[in-house]
Amino acid sequence: MAGQTEQVLNGVLEDIEHGRLGPGDLLEEAALTERHGVSRTPVREALIQLETQGLIRRLPRKGAVVFKPTLEEFLAILEVHARLEGQAAGLAARRMNATQAAELEAVVAACEAHARDKGDGDPFGYYRLNLRFHETVALGAGNPYLVEMIKTHARKLLAYYRARYSYPGSIPASAREHRQIATLIFDRRREEAEAAMIRHVQFDQVTVMDLLAALG
Repeated sequence: MAGQTEQVLNGVLEDIEHGRLGPGDLLEEAALTERHGVSRTPVREALIQLETQGLIRRLPRKGAVVFKPTLEEFLAILEVHARLEGQAAGLAARRMNATQAAELEAVVAACEAHARDKGDGDPFGYYRLNLRFHETVALGAGNPYLVEMIKTHARKLLAYYRARYSYPGSIPASAREHRQIATLIFDRRREEAEAAMIRHVQFDQVTVMDLLAALG
């Protein structure tokens, strides 16, 4: 049963990450049981875990829906998430090993190539590269608890980060910031790496309002 619960849980998380489930989308128990070939019990257990993580909400007369933040909630989550990402970058500047540094260099180079060759095109492809960049930095911090905290907060905002790359100029700007952060990490400049990552992750309030409006 635990394996089936994990199967459903991972399936929903993957759908959120890939944009197949967006903020406010309904999660129907019947559809999940049919899709994963399980009974209602593991589906309900998976939904309980998702609710505990703050990734879904139960709404009266509607059921379970993917978390959709208000402006105040978005800004509050972002404030915490940016600090966690910054802490990861600072720790990576101290702890990242040679193999991880090579992986970071590869993904930063891929981001730069995407920006150079496609410009504002293929925002979803760049979004996937961006996930790899942040995951590589987080793993370089050498703290699995921090990695899990970052993932939990990031999943609440992924749809908005994904939408952001549809804005003209956002992909080249992001790729430049990735190079700056990576260089600071490689040079072991902890405080500067942390500050640069916080700036990179943050949105200004006007942008947040635009993203919330765009995703309805």
